[in-house]
Amino acid sequence: MAVAEQVAQRRVEAEKRFLLEGVPWWTYVALRDALDDRHVLMTYLEGALELMSPSETHEEEKKIIARLLEAFADEEDIDLRGFGGATFRKELAQRGLEPDECYSVGPKPEGDVPHLAIEVVVSNPLLDKLSVYAGLGVPEVWTWNSPKRTLTVRRLSKRGYEIVSRSGVLPQIDLALLASFVRAGESHTALVKAFREALRA
Repeated sequence: MAVAEQVAQRRVEAEKRFLLEGVPWWTYVALRDALDDRHVLMTYLEGALELMSPSETHEEEKKIIARLLEAFADEEDIDLRGFGGATFRKELAQRGLEPDECYSVGPKPEGDVPHLAIEVVVSNPLLDKLSVYAGLGVPEVWTWNSPKRTLTVRRLSKRGYEIVSRSGVLPQIDLALLASFVRAGESHTALVKAFREALRA
């Protein structure tokens, strides 16, 4: 059986999501801090709190994307600094979340948001995460849609996030090339090596 067929036949496991309404800011902060060492992702938007337990598919695809992006930065000698799933929140905006992965090019001032956030979507979020990102002021969000196998890049403007064909944070990157190597179930090392070879070609 071909590798592509094996990947297509893999069972895609959805994340587990739960939504709480009417949650005060202090409760969200207390829960986030208390569960900081647990693998529960939280998205807070104006009193609504989504709890999400990532699936294996979600975690594998986000890790592949991170490794590919970091390999690209190595090849291009870009000072890409990763902050993983750090919590970003602003009380005045009544917003908070943990990106699946996030990066800055060069130093990120303490307390500031990253230049780029990555979201892997296996099942539909219960809250509008783009509204949360916009309220936090994250300049660019990449969304990997796992079922459709598509990568969408959005840049923050005065009107909110707009879909763009090229990254403003990393304008040199070939997004279609990177997306073609996001293949869960294959050797991550082999994928990164093949991606590096494609970049050098």
